[in-house]
Amino acid sequence: MEHVHGTYDSLLVIFSYIIAVMASYTALDLAGRVSTSKGSTKLSWLMFGAASKGMGIWSMHFVGMLALKLPFPIKYDLVIVLISVIAAIGAAFTALYVVGRSELSRSQLLAGGLLLATGITIMHYVGMSAMLIHITYNPIIVMLSILIAFVASIAALWLSFYFRKDRRQKGQWWKKLGSGAIMGAAIVGMHYTGMVAANFHSSNKTALFFGVILDQTWLAYIIALGIFFTLGLSLFGIYISKRFAHKDSEIEQNEKWYKSLYENSQDGIVSVDLHYRVTSHNTNALKITGFSSKQVMHQSISTLSGIIVHEDQERVKQMFQRSFAGETVNHETTIIRADGMRIELNVANVPVVVDGEVVGSYIIFKDITAEKRAQLKVNHLAFHDELTGLPNRRKFNQAIAETIEQSSTSDSHFAVMVLDIDRFKIINDSLGHMVGDQFLQEVSGRIQQAIAGQDVMLARIGGDEFTLLCRNYETQDTIKRLAEQIISCIQAPYRLKDSDFYVSASIGIALFPSHGQDAVQLLKNADTAMYEVKKKGKNDYQFFTGELDRVLQEKIELEGDLRKAIERGELLLHYQPQIRTEDRAMIGMEALVRWQHPTRGLLSPDVFIPLAEETGLIYEMGTWVLREACKQMRMWHVQGGPLIPISVNLSSQQFHQPKLADYIMAILQETGLEPKYLELEITESMMMDAALSSSILNQLNEYGIRISLDDFGTGYSSLSYLKMFPIQKVKIDRSFIRDITNNSDDRAIVSTIIAMAMHLNMEVIAEGIETKDQLDILTDNSCRKIQGYYFSKPLSASAVEERFFVPAR
Repeated sequence: MEHVHGTYDSLLVIFSYIIAVMASYTALDLAGRVSTSKGSTKLSWLMFGAASKGMGIWSMHFVGMLALKLPFPIKYDLVIVLISVIAAIGAAFTALYVVGRSELSRSQLLAGGLLLATGITIMHYVGMSAMLIHITYNPIIVMLSILIAFVASIAALWLSFYFRKDRRQKGQWWKKLGSGAIMGAAIVGMHYTGMVAANFHSSNKTALFFGVILDQTWLAYIIALGIFFTLGLSLFGIYISKRFAHKDSEIEQNEKWYKSLYENSQDGIVSVDLHYRVTSHNTNALKITGFSSKQVMHQSISTLSGIIVHEDQERVKQMFQRSFAGETVNHETTIIRADGMRIELNVANVPVVVDGEVVGSYIIFKDITAEKRAQLKVNHLAFHDELTGLPNRRKFNQAIAETIEQSSTSDSHFAVMVLDIDRFKIINDSLGHMVGDQFLQEVSGRIQQAIAGQDVMLARIGGDEFTLLCRNYETQDTIKRLAEQIISCIQAPYRLKDSDFYVSASIGIALFPSHGQDAVQLLKNADTAMYEVKKKGKNDYQFFTGELDRVLQEKIELEGDLRKAIERGELLLHYQPQIRTEDRAMIGMEALVRWQHPTRGLLSPDVFIPLAEETGLIYEMGTWVLREACKQMRMWHVQGGPLIPISVNLSSQQFHQPKLADYIMAILQETGLEPKYLELEITESMMMDAALSSSILNQLNEYGIRISLDDFGTGYSSLSYLKMFPIQKVKIDRSFIRDITNNSDDRAIVSTIIAMAMHLNMEVIAEGIETKDQLDILTDNSCRKIQGYYFSKPLSASAVEERFFVPAR
């Protein structure tokens, strides 16, 4: 057989490559379509994709064969041509099926590549056999073409899987186009390598079916154009499908998000249509209400509203109906579930609007039971005392304001009591705050028992202070009896840490409207009356009076003036001589502070010393007195006066200050007075803490400072003090001297004190001597040192010099 050589139509060769590229690009895109579809849709895309891609590959091969020009016309066997088409479509189906899987392993890739290469090879060489001429092949080149088909198939499958997996990334189309160009070149390379392997001979062969003789060139162009049109339609279909698929994907994604929000919402959600029937619900709706899905779905919402508390049902119904008018409504209500649990709900009725029309309503509700309880607890704590559970100051003031408003309209009266526990500090300090808290709880319980059955509100406003609001009392006697009952119940012993403790109560009472028109004034006046009780000895009650108010105002004004007294130089010292009875000689002086008030004149210590102690000004005042007294005595010594000591009273605050001895020695060094000429007068009450007092007094004694026990017999009068502490002098209080001439008890006490002091080798001095008879009784009992008006009242420094020092010179 004669070997015939042919030539190729360049334009058709280019067309064949373009067809291969378009077919490859289509295949890459179809892989993504197939992978995202399911069920019958996936099978449809698989069939359509296989047909489109298979026809594209087959067309490329057929156009490539038509591009070959031989010296004689070529006839084709139609049956074999169709078989080659089926082979191409089968190969494309295999490829799309492989890359449509969720995962692509190496073995699957190789197996798929082998099947695809087999299909392409069959398609090519079966198509070549459709030519009704004898063809022989170069086996080496044939094997090379099959190898190219295998490599191209693996590359095509991998690229298709890769672009299918990353199809959502931006800029993928140009990567697909480049990959399509590579895949097209591989397919074209395989085809033309196979064509090179063929040797054509001029002899004809018999067809299975009648061949069709056509102009090969125009046939190729027609096939090429038809294929372009077919592939174009495929790409256009894919584009349109993508647009719809993108919208479907967005809708599906939105539905998934909505469903996730609906199902996973912490709130209960129920959907209701225009017929008031439940169309859907989430899990939390059932969890909160206690219903089952069967009890809720497609049921009328009115049949489910029975769990709403009766008093809220009508209001909730109105709120629900307003949502069907397009209004979003928020409210709170309470339900009682079938198991009896009471649930507090925050509810939102939200209309469902579609195309501008209300088509239903969402009932969105949240369980706020825990929040409500927490809020109630916070509100309770805001208006109640945490320790006793009683109303606090805020609640009490609120109650007074409400009672004032009611009383103003009804012309009724009420009383306010302020109660303070006497000696509570001793319990708190000695037994600890925990026991102190238990004590206060018991006190509040006793008071509540005392006021039971009466229109009285009890509150704790701080520490050991309680207040009572007594409404609708008949007469003041009613208030008196109530105060007496409270005092009586508080006086009973308290068993604390295996010991009995006794306390008392001081009560101040203010009446509305005579003692105040508002809460502030009523409490202030009741407080003033209570402190007056404490001042008079405690364990009693007292009504507020106008006189108390006047005294309080004077006290406030006096305190303001006292704070400026030292700065303005208004304080001054008077000195009262201490006399020896045998020769009437002056043996010492006591410095006594006076206040030259700018408007009230000269004030005695009884007026302002208690105020100074109460306000803490006593420390500053005591320092000034000590310094001035030492300075004056040192001046008299220098000027030739008698070398006698100066007595200065120490306040309790001064006595208990840290480093008292160093503080006094600093003043002595500053003024130049020798320590032996300073005598400090202290009271028995300052020495309650024996260990501390002993340390302080011993240190003062070591420095040479003398100690005198003032007001002896009026305090605790513990004889152990005289033995324990370095006391040089005992001073008999004026209260025993005042009635000594006609009171045998006072005489006996004075005689005993003098005898005791003499036996302990202590000096004894009596103060407050005003008459000759008092003096005679004291001297008869061997008291040789006296102080009082009988010899001299307290004098200014210049008067002392003029009366005592000048005559002596």
